[in-house]
Amino acid sequence: MNDTYGGLPQRINSSDLPTRGVPASSLGVVLQRGGEELILEKALDRFTIRPTTDFPRQQLSQVSWGIWQRSIPQAQLELFTVAPTQLDLAMSQARADENVAFASHVYTLKNHLGTFIYLNDQITIQFISEVNTAEINAISSTFSLVPQKPVLGIPNTFVFLVSKQATENPIKITNQLQGLKEVLAAEPNILVQSETHYQPRDPLYPQQWYLNHNGGNQLTVGSHISVEKAWDMTRGVRSVVIAVVDDSFDLNHPDFQGAGKIVAPRDLKENDFLPLPSEKDHSHGTACAGIALAEENGTGIVGVAPGCALMPIRSTGFLDDVSIEEIFNWAINKGASVISCSWGASAVYFPLSLRQKAAINLAATKGRNGKGCVIIFAAGNANRPVNGTIYERNWPENILKGNTDWLSGFAVHPDVMAIAASTSLNKKAAYSNWGVNISLCAPSNNASPGMSFQEKGFIFTQPAIATSLNGLGMFTTDQVGTAGYDPSNFTSNFGGTSSATPVVAGVAALVLSANPDLTAQQVKRILQETADKIVDSDPDPQLGLRQGAYDGNGHSQWFGYGKVNAAKAVQTAQQLRGVELAANQQVQIKNNSPVAIPDNNKQGIKSAIAVSQASTVKDIQVTVNITHDFLGDLEIYLIAPNNQQILLQNRTLGRRIDLQTTYTMRSHPVLKQLLSFSTQGRWQLWIIDYAPQDLGKLNSWELVISF
Repeated sequence: MNDTYGGLPQRINSSDLPTRGVPASSLGVVLQRGGEELILEKALDRFTIRPTTDFPRQQLSQVSWGIWQRSIPQAQLELFTVAPTQLDLAMSQARADENVAFASHVYTLKNHLGTFIYLNDQITIQFISEVNTAEINAISSTFSLVPQKPVLGIPNTFVFLVSKQATENPIKITNQLQGLKEVLAAEPNILVQSETHYQPRDPLYPQQWYLNHNGGNQLTVGSHISVEKAWDMTRGVRSVVIAVVDDSFDLNHPDFQGAGKIVAPRDLKENDFLPLPSEKDHSHGTACAGIALAEENGTGIVGVAPGCALMPIRSTGFLDDVSIEEIFNWAINKGASVISCSWGASAVYFPLSLRQKAAINLAATKGRNGKGCVIIFAAGNANRPVNGTIYERNWPENILKGNTDWLSGFAVHPDVMAIAASTSLNKKAAYSNWGVNISLCAPSNNASPGMSFQEKGFIFTQPAIATSLNGLGMFTTDQVGTAGYDPSNFTSNFGGTSSATPVVAGVAALVLSANPDLTAQQVKRILQETADKIVDSDPDPQLGLRQGAYDGNGHSQWFGYGKVNAAKAVQTAQQLRGVELAANQQVQIKNNSPVAIPDNNKQGIKSAIAVSQASTVKDIQVTVNITHDFLGDLEIYLIAPNNQQILLQNRTLGRRIDLQTTYTMRSHPVLKQLLSFSTQGRWQLWIIDYAPQDLGKLNSWELVISF
């Protein structure tokens, strides 16, 4: 720009600004942020002001144009709320007040309405290297900006203040600045309140230390599963169903209410569809289900995966072939994603039958439309190997003595994840079974081993532990009223590998909520590879063994591959979206014919790729190679054979002149609209140039479709 006279800048008329950049209709709702454009919505019940220095603070609560809520000190802002119908009037009155220097809307991010964005009066502008001081002055004068300071470390970048003379807010100003050729980037300084990771409002949640805690009595740092960070990504979706198989379920409990919460209940004991507890049941299943997925509803507790659905299956109480087949067939046919089993055979040595093995294998391979159900079993509470030999002694009546083989057939099934228990102190729970078949551990209580036998009318319990056992119990749902473990609707000392198992089931459900394309084996691998390697160097208080370290393969006899970490697992699942389809068949076709992009022409150009394979799309990615004098002029679409149009790139590339990038389902979820479409036909890349002057061409593009 050379519009200067005698070294002084000429004021620019904002009506003469170029049209490239954000359309005029969107100037007030597009937030420039780190090279991206975020869509905003105005909050209708609040706004902010910056009072003048002589505004008496005691008068903030006495103004007539709004209800003062609080200060935002770092920006010298005061937050007011109003009735939505009064917002425009209130802001006009505030702006007219001589004690108000600045008034602004409050915004939310579209689809994230709980995130409030407050506007400061600062704007950061990065200019091209050729710009001179006079041109910078002219631009700042046009928009009533006052230079404040340079940004260290970024060339030609400065912070400006929006003066009271400005007629538009910082968002609109930055979007107009984005259209100037002298400007590489322009951003308003926004304020977003910092907060800890997502925490539910359910009042008893603070007692659920196993989900998240900040330390305390009998709480070691990191003994929880880091679920709050996982909840930032997903709290579970109803399409992911956890089948909890147990003795009974109090489905009247408030924490199991909600639209779509209960799916396909089954009572195999009474052969009906109400798996409710009888008068004598403690309802072990109620406690397990609460840990996995108690609803987030502002009352009681919250489960690991509160947004997921519960499939309660009451077992017969006997582990014959028919009952095992009924359990897993029901889960498969009714759409279970995860199957949580906090039980095993009351026997020292229990190999599975052919039919039992087959029933589990069928669920693990054919469930979830062939992706497999994630099947999770408790390791057991005897402090014995799930598969191994122990020299037994000191049992009452010598019911067990000498070298004794132990085998839990369910826990060692190759399609199952066997779950051990760790404590609130990140130690091995004294009762937790162990061995090479343990997949993971999860938090639970601490107690003496709990294996017992009944013979000739007497109950024989295994040898006790003399030392004290530290660790907190698990807080979870109990039967409503006085029935169950506790007179209240909750119990504070649930435990065993029974409670560790639904913890892992809940995390598996969060993983599938984040990435439903994963197979059961992929979920298992993710959970194991992202687990925390907790170490217990102390000897076992009953057997004197030391197995709390890890071998060369990263496996511990006590903890498996470590303590489940919800945040790491869910993050990994998200990162793998669209990646784990490599085993599918693929077609990869490239169009290397260059074609010029017509300037300022809404018809644009279309370049085609023909796919002859007839199948359905399971994954798709598009790679483009474009050179253009101003890529911010362009929009890029992919057109499917049925004429479905997918916007790959909007006008956010600014002054970039070279585009070599790949659009995937992970980077551009809009491509998921093409899932299950036919692969066969004519696919087109459509490029439109919306502004005059700058020219360019499509050099090549490539289409990769998995089917």
